[in-house]
Amino acid sequence: MSNDQHNIHKHLIEKCQQGDAKAQEQIYKLYAGAMYSICCRILGSEEDAQDILQESFIDVFRKLPTLRETSFFSAWIKRIVTNNCINALRKKRLVANELEDNWDGEIDEPDDFDYQRYQLDQIKETLGLIPEGCRTVLSLYVFEGYDHKEIGEILAISESASKAQYCKAKGRIRKILNEKGVRYAG
Repeated sequence: MSNDQHNIHKHLIEKCQQGDAKAQEQIYKLYAGAMYSICCRILGSEEDAQDILQESFIDVFRKLPTLRETSFFSAWIKRIVTNNCINALRKKRLVANELEDNWDGEIDEPDDFDYQRYQLDQIKETLGLIPEGCRTVLSLYVFEGYDHKEIGEILAISESASKAQYCKAKGRIRKILNEKGVRYAG
């Protein structure tokens, strides 16, 4: 973000902190698309994503007066959105059986799945085609940067179950992409 953009965002954020509705609308327009993408990746449902996006922005504007450093706004809003998605998943109570599925693959294998070699939109397109447990773990690990221990704590599963779901997700994505005739981009 350029210095000018940062100053514009800082000014908007400060106006939002004072309750300015027009500034809130501008902040929403600036961030809604990216935050919606996060919701879709984690939740896998456009309807759920829209609900959580709205809930998240309500939280953002309610909590905004407590934000001291406006330069952290992007990371702060992403954290709120991610946490709301995780809470929504908990409320849905992911089926523990799906997450604890027996996995006969090696779960401590090196992470050899090169996401950068596929087009990002091709991978995102497949997320809706894999089971919820796989999709959730993969999204939290790859796109949101959580490690398997954190994912296990978030989803109330073991670290090895998180690793197993991640391995299953990689395998299913590869299979779907191969069936569609998608080859490496690089």
